[in-house]
Amino acid sequence: MKNNLINDLSPYLQQHKNNPVHWQTWNEQTLQLAKKEKKPILLSVGYASCHWCHVMAHESFEDDETAKIMNKYFINIKVDREERPDIDFVFQSSYQLFNNSGGGWPLTMFLDENAVPFMGGTYFPKKEQHGLPSFKSVLNKIGKVYSIEREKITEQRNLITKSLELKKNAVQKQDLEPFLESIIINLDPIKGGYKGSPKFPTFNVFESLLYFFQKTKKKNYLEPVEIILQKLCSQGIYDHVDGGISRYTVDENWLIPHFEKMLYDNAQFVSILSKFSKLKNEEYYKDKIIQTINCFNENYINPKNGLLGSAYDADSDGVEGKFHTFLFTELNEIKGIENYFDIEPEGNWEGKIILREKKIPPFEIVQKLKSIRNKKNKPFFDDKTQLDLNCLWISSLIHAHSVLPKKNYLFQAEELYKKIELKFMRKKLFHSSIEDTAFLEDYAYMINALNDLGESTLNSKYKLKAKEFCDEVIEDFYLKEKSIFQKNRKSSNDLFFNPIDISDHTIPNGNSIMLINLIKLGYKKESEELAKSLNAYLNIYKSYMTSALRALDFFNEKSNGKNCNDQGCEI
Repeated sequence: MKNNLINDLSPYLQQHKNNPVHWQTWNEQTLQLAKKEKKPILLSVGYASCHWCHVMAHESFEDDETAKIMNKYFINIKVDREERPDIDFVFQSSYQLFNNSGGGWPLTMFLDENAVPFMGGTYFPKKEQHGLPSFKSVLNKIGKVYSIEREKITEQRNLITKSLELKKNAVQKQDLEPFLESIIINLDPIKGGYKGSPKFPTFNVFESLLYFFQKTKKKNYLEPVEIILQKLCSQGIYDHVDGGISRYTVDENWLIPHFEKMLYDNAQFVSILSKFSKLKNEEYYKDKIIQTINCFNENYINPKNGLLGSAYDADSDGVEGKFHTFLFTELNEIKGIENYFDIEPEGNWEGKIILREKKIPPFEIVQKLKSIRNKKNKPFFDDKTQLDLNCLWISSLIHAHSVLPKKNYLFQAEELYKKIELKFMRKKLFHSSIEDTAFLEDYAYMINALNDLGESTLNSKYKLKAKEFCDEVIEDFYLKEKSIFQKNRKSSNDLFFNPIDISDHTIPNGNSIMLINLIKLGYKKESEELAKSLNAYLNIYKSYMTSALRALDFFNEKSNGKNCNDQGCEI
């Protein structure tokens, strides 16, 4: 056996093609090999711009001694979580079941020969530290235990499958605002976002709050949105040179970002800023919209197809944040910069300076900052194009057009859709580089984008296409016996159980978006069934279903004849 990643198109898998580990891709041939050899599977899930994935790769996967142990005991499979979100979802859920805590990346799961998980972790260090065992000790222990306890481990499948299956109750309709109030209690009223650290933007929460403010005009729904947008636009999480936000900050003050910059975060950032700007006509937020869209138009286009790639890495030249931070000696040459940003000789992070805005800087200062940055090597660009995220960007451009009509964003949205037609519309839609693989979110966000295009241009072709895809997604993904959409196609599921996902993750959940789509396109019976199903899940999984709140309210209000759109309803 050898490392078989060399021909895979994923930028993340390409980063591991020269590892001494005998990496395989997730496919039928590899899964059958594990069964044939009666060996457990080591599943490693990550993505190209993930900092801790790089750390574990350098420490362990590039190490000959570690690779020798991995190759001895395991069939080693490497998965790009953005290429196979269904695999990531299933095994993140398994990790949470085993560890009673949230997962993350890199995800390191141990599966039996039938690809059923029995143990897992995230990052394992090369040497024991901070209460974590060394990776080599974990490998040796699990490898030996599996050889002794193989039959007992493989017998756990039914127990694990049953534990992962979602539960329902009998509720079919309920008051939704109390769920929103329970979220607000956990938000930081001063610093914004959820209390404590790390700080993630969690846009689905604030989109729902904004939706319910539009409906009720209750100020306690709007205030958390105002606070977080002010923090996101002024603190270190925002890139004050090029625009856009990083994935999260490690501190509670939004100052110290984890510097990777993702398409999915910034699409939602543009969208919520645009919706907020409809309420509060402030040039400050409009400028952030413009700067962020410019950043993505200039830096994120994959030249092979004209679509947007996925992310920029946190690291450059092997150093986290090097591209985005400054030395005091670099900034001290810019006259008056201290009037606009916090600039101290000792820096504010590891002796370096992360820009935090005091007041809006003039164009000349931003250009001088750009000239300093442009002398540095850029971080790695994951140019992988994903259908769902490009469709999400279309919708964001349309929202931006509604507050900045002279910026030509609607034209940009239509042009991007044409490129999507060329790339992704073959016999059936597909997600990224594997032409027979698509996920619920690809269809949900495609239909959503087509609805937005239709409503903005009044061109009926978009709605007609949306209905075509609606029929297709119902046929390929809808589980009639459970009245819910499966995450992957029913006909091509290669996981140990059928993945049903009702939770919000990096983007709002596909089932929630599909409920809104079904209502808009007049699928009365299907929308009623899906709404009942989501209501039945809501009481049990309310912490994970924020986008479902606005989808269910939208369904309720439209069913009652109210004048609604997905930003709110007129009472």
